[in-house]
Amino acid sequence: MYLYIFLFTKPLKSSTLAADFKIEMKNISILYIMKQLLVSIAIVFASILTATGQNHSFSLSGKWNFQIDREDIGTKEQWFKKSLDDQINLPGSMPEKLKGDEVTARTRWTGSLYDSSYYFNPYMEKYRIEGQVKLPFFLTPDKHYVGVAWYQKKVTIPSNWRGERITLFLERPHIETTVWVNQQKLGMQNSLCVPHVYDLTSAVTPGKTCLITIRIDNRIKEINVGPDSHSITDQTQGNWNGIVGRIELQATPKVHFEDIQIYPDLRNQKALVRMNIQSASSTKGDITLSAESFNADTQHKVAPVQQSFRIRPGDNAIEMELPMGKNFLTWDEFNPALYKLTAKLTNGKQADIKQVQFGMRDFKIEGKWFYVNGRKTMLRGTVENCDFPLTGYAPMDVASWERVFRICRNYGLNHMRFHSFCPPEAAFIAADLVGFYLQPEGPSWPNHGPRLGNGQPIDKYLMDETIALTKEYGNYASYCMLACGNEPSGRWVAWVSKFVDYWKATDPRRVYTGASVGNSWQWQPHNEYHVKAGARGLSWAGARPESKSDYRARIDTVKQPYVSHETGQWCVFPNFNEIRKYTGVNKAKNFEIFRDILNDNHMGSQSYDFMMASGKLQALCYKHEIEKTLRTPDYAGFQLLALNDYSGQGTALVGVLDVFFEEKGYINAEQFRRFCSPTVPLARIPKFVYTNDETFHADIEVSHFGAAPLQGAKTSYTIKDKFGKVYAKGAVGTQTIPIGNLCALGSVDMSLKGIDTPQKLNLEVRIEGSDAVNDWDFWVYPAQVELTQGEVYTTDTLDAKALSVLQEGGNVLITAAGKIQYGKEVKQYFTPVFWNTSWFKMRPPHTTGIFLNEYHPLFREFPTEFHSNLQWWELLNKAQVMQFTDFPAEFQPTVQSIDTWFISRKIGMLFEANVLNGKLMMTSMDITSQPEKRIVARQMHKAILDYMNSDAFRPSATITPEVIQALFTKVAGDVKSYTKDSPDELKPKIN
Repeated sequence: MYLYIFLFTKPLKSSTLAADFKIEMKNISILYIMKQLLVSIAIVFASILTATGQNHSFSLSGKWNFQIDREDIGTKEQWFKKSLDDQINLPGSMPEKLKGDEVTARTRWTGSLYDSSYYFNPYMEKYRIEGQVKLPFFLTPDKHYVGVAWYQKKVTIPSNWRGERITLFLERPHIETTVWVNQQKLGMQNSLCVPHVYDLTSAVTPGKTCLITIRIDNRIKEINVGPDSHSITDQTQGNWNGIVGRIELQATPKVHFEDIQIYPDLRNQKALVRMNIQSASSTKGDITLSAESFNADTQHKVAPVQQSFRIRPGDNAIEMELPMGKNFLTWDEFNPALYKLTAKLTNGKQADIKQVQFGMRDFKIEGKWFYVNGRKTMLRGTVENCDFPLTGYAPMDVASWERVFRICRNYGLNHMRFHSFCPPEAAFIAADLVGFYLQPEGPSWPNHGPRLGNGQPIDKYLMDETIALTKEYGNYASYCMLACGNEPSGRWVAWVSKFVDYWKATDPRRVYTGASVGNSWQWQPHNEYHVKAGARGLSWAGARPESKSDYRARIDTVKQPYVSHETGQWCVFPNFNEIRKYTGVNKAKNFEIFRDILNDNHMGSQSYDFMMASGKLQALCYKHEIEKTLRTPDYAGFQLLALNDYSGQGTALVGVLDVFFEEKGYINAEQFRRFCSPTVPLARIPKFVYTNDETFHADIEVSHFGAAPLQGAKTSYTIKDKFGKVYAKGAVGTQTIPIGNLCALGSVDMSLKGIDTPQKLNLEVRIEGSDAVNDWDFWVYPAQVELTQGEVYTTDTLDAKALSVLQEGGNVLITAAGKIQYGKEVKQYFTPVFWNTSWFKMRPPHTTGIFLNEYHPLFREFPTEFHSNLQWWELLNKAQVMQFTDFPAEFQPTVQSIDTWFISRKIGMLFEANVLNGKLMMTSMDITSQPEKRIVARQMHKAILDYMNSDAFRPSATITPEVIQALFTKVAGDVKSYTKDSPDELKPKIN
């Protein structure tokens, strides 16, 4: 905003001064004269400001009168005429201000609750007691209210706003607002994406006080975006009532810019500026456009351009070109240079001045790839689910969003999808500054109730919302992609086809997809790019781990860029130390329930160990899934769900960061960037377990989507053990690495002959002169293994001879793979729980890895960490577990499986105990079949026998034969948590 000040220095007669100020010169001091002169000059400046028609605003934040309208009678009783009986501070939400109702077991939630066991499970009864309610589905708010509430404030309109257009600006109200001013109704608005703006010009008088009354209704009525949409659902932010952004009165000249949209044209070194000017009457006007960079090391000023126009009453569409010059700066993830466009509309003595942030950026599609300013780009993304527990809504300030985006950048990401919601303007501003590519969505998951394309109100609403959000945020360089929403139902394919066609024809500044969908959803033939599941996940449930395969067979027929939908979803055990962080409107009472369950099952002291052990497995899965994506030809990008945890839908602890975007302790940003960054060395390795008569081989390649090719890059490798002993090192090769993936660099070969004891080794590949480095563990076991039975009696059940041996003080090994009943209902894979077992109705797997004491003497011959790693696949995948509920409370299995946190049964696959007068070890792992092929099982068998024949075999627990025998006979039964109203895609297949 420019302010021109003119000082007139013509002398003033003292008599004039005396007349003006109505005082006698002899009775006043010089100081008083100077003070009054300054006041007069200030009045002159104020009149000049009014005459030039500068934009004005003042905040209405602070204390408002307030009243809850539970019965929705306020409109009928004309509450806009009365004084409301309560008060509230705005901006804010009702839960944030502790307004509303206490949460009870009868609270009606906005969101699907498909695990009905909470309402009838006797264990959960204590969490249904009034005043002590805790919910397992999602975070529990301190207060909850769905309905109508009224907000009211007396405001004096500045007298110098005469002759101007006056508006009320409400940023991020939720959901429907109706406004009265001085008892005059000004209309109703319903948007989840953009500010609600009301024209007050005809209802107020500058210099006088007016009464502003706002009715807000957050009920889901005829416009139903879907109860699980992240724009409204209690699964995420919550369905709150209030206004959480800026609340302002704004004044502009009556001839003003209603809209400005900037269309960068990099090829022609210009920007096309499209403006809509609104006027109440015919007039003439001049428009001046200028621009200047503001956040780059290099400063760039764009020469102003000016043009005169005839302005008609109503809307006036005007276009101007702004030549940027040859040396203009571009915006992308590596150099996010931004400009401020200053547009000045002069109309006589009035001027309307607007500043608009934009970047010279070109986001296009060629073939199966995205190109940013002509550079091939792969999207490494996460999904933002609108989980902000402290406030219960998305941040409204730039700093909070900049923190989130910089954390994501630190973890190697460059992209964010917003699941069925559009963030506020602050997010776009922050993403512009950081250099982060965004995909906002319409605020709808039109499923589990509403259906898209069936003629319901959602059809028009969703189109209107995307038009509104694009008008509001369309100039931000970070706004690169758009989808209508998430996983629709109904006749949705035809609807989204028209949606994409409209946007392709309307706005070329970004690329468009119909909806972000799972694998079972249809293909969308008009999409410019696809966000779809199907080409994701790991095949470890049916095949041993390797790093040679990719997803090409699943996307080779797709002609457009393919971006994976919600990759990962690998779960980790809850971190109960996190509970203390929930100091805002939502409390982690779900975590408190899970902690109680663990304590009741006598494992409370192990919670941190479970979190760390399951976290290591989670990180391993993310590494291999991301690398598999990077190895795939023409795979345009991935979207994790998510980098941070998701608090809803049964509590989905899928993040390597907690919901606050903070580290949990088992992986940090530097470690994550090894396999997720612009440049990632990759190794195609056929297997990760070897015998010492084999040769280790890896084909090395690189995925490089950096700012420029790497010229003459030397790639080296090192193979070493955990102590740093180097077994092999050397150069892979030297070459220029182009932008793209599948760039072969060479290979690594190492004979394993000299390794005569079981070892875990690590291959590290580094591109010298860069930050690119990655590594992979692999294991080497002796090719020849002698199993020494010694004094151990081995059986597959607790038979009479076993009891006799134990009675006589001997040692017994029970290899019970496939024979366990008590624990049979627990389905264990090597990979952890997907999403969670509550939302997905106990769909297997039910476990999140293993925990063990790696210093136990047994593991001297079986190298391991305290958690699952790839060598364990052979022993764990689809192996039975034993349930130890009837064992003594202090009993601890040697290899413990980590159960789903909704049940937390004490389970495991290997334990030792004193039984009768002897000692017993029992395992449900298969350690005996096909020893010539199953070298890990063979090594575990040897380690067990050698341990049992040593002096170190000293079990601490004492167990009766009857308790052990029950493992073969007792039946626990399946856990059923699903209900008849479960969505089809979540129901288990029931025979």
